[in-house]
Amino acid sequence: MKSALDMLRKARSALLRRGVSVDDVDDLVHDAFVKVEHYEKGQIVRHREALLVRTALNLSTDAARRKQRSPFVTLSTGLEYIIDPCPQQEEILSVRDRLRRANEGLNRLNLQTRRILLARRLDNKSVAEIAKQEGMSVAAVEKQIARATLSLMKWMDGW
Repeated sequence: MKSALDMLRKARSALLRRGVSVDDVDDLVHDAFVKVEHYEKGQIVRHREALLVRTALNLSTDAARRKQRSPFVTLSTGLEYIIDPCPQQEEILSVRDRLRRANEGLNRLNLQTRRILLARRLDNKSVAEIAKQEGMSVAAVEKQIARATLSLMKWMDGW
């Protein structure tokens, strides 16, 4: 009994000898293999290799007939290779949930700590500027930023 790989090679070479394009051969062999596997579930097959080769050849004949009768011309525009830069819907929902969770965490901080953290992270102010604005020492502002960051990291842990 021949291995499945040998049978697939034989079906592939039979299609190539028939003049099927190299691009279509693997698809046809795969489709034939799937059909044979499905057929074997309900029927006894004595010559699996012969059935596989015959199925692949029949599929190529069917494809050629369909192509000949089809009034449409398929043009490769290359659009099938353009990658959509937009994130998947699941990613969008996940990010929205994380943002909601982060916002809840920010709202849990006291008003001054939140103001200091947002000034540093969003407004990109220096610690010295924030200290002057809040009337605090630089060390106190650094401590507030560190505590707020740690608090938010714990709040977001697992999200």
